[in-house]
Amino acid sequence: MGHAYSPGWRKLTIVILRPLLFGLLKRDWRGRRNVPGEGGVIIAANHLSEADPLALAHFVSASGRFPVFLAKSTLFDVRFVGNVLRGTGQIPVHRDHEDAARALEDAEKALLDGECLVFYPEGSCTRDPELWPMTGQTGVARMALKTGAKVVPVANWGAHELMPYKKAEQTGLAGSLKKGFHPFPRKTMKVVAGPPVDLSEYAGRPLSRETLRAATDAVMAAIVGLLAELRGQEPPKERYDHHRVLEERRRAAATRPAARPAGSAEPKADGS
Repeated sequence: MGHAYSPGWRKLTIVILRPLLFGLLKRDWRGRRNVPGEGGVIIAANHLSEADPLALAHFVSASGRFPVFLAKSTLFDVRFVGNVLRGTGQIPVHRDHEDAARALEDAEKALLDGECLVFYPEGSCTRDPELWPMTGQTGVARMALKTGAKVVPVANWGAHELMPYKKAEQTGLAGSLKKGFHPFPRKTMKVVAGPPVDLSEYAGRPLSRETLRAATDAVMAAIVGLLAELRGQEPPKERYDHHRVLEERRRAAATRPAARPAGSAEPKADGS
């Protein structure tokens, strides 16, 4: 069975959302010709905000493709929203391992059916204090090497001004942003697509951890380069590793002396 969707639902979302997005956001778009007009393709993008999927969907749609996202399964349980997601062929991702693996199988089938899938290789909105991309997870590389689908790197900038990510670090640029939804004045969404990432040196290799990590690093390097172009800044030499930061914080918390109860006396030198 092929990737299921309703052409009617897809047309309806374009008719409704396109004029709304034109009214809400200003656009600075580059590189739309790098998005192939047909065939299975992966759009691999950086993730700044819960608002950037709309900006990316608008960009991809204007490039002649209908975007398919891997969305949280809980959204499919929301009235009307779930109908739209199912009708347009979005792919649900569940939290447990078996269902997460099934989502990747569904994504693989969609690519083989010629769909345009939008992936966030970071797995979540960036926690980098200056909003540069974090280290990537290997799902994009795995999908591309298994199916032969092209990976088009895309960078976006501006969604953080419309809706800053509420769980972002409270330092640097991320810490300077006021949380909430800020539609006025109109924000400019900058989006640029680069040429497909050359993964030919990994084709035909066993999908080992080393191969997937090297291919993932190539994809992330392309995204970071495009974002540096949009921002007009030099990216950091080392990408933010959220899992490593969390582990370091856990270790620090485990070695920190336990706080004494309020009112307790400081122990004397002789231990009494």
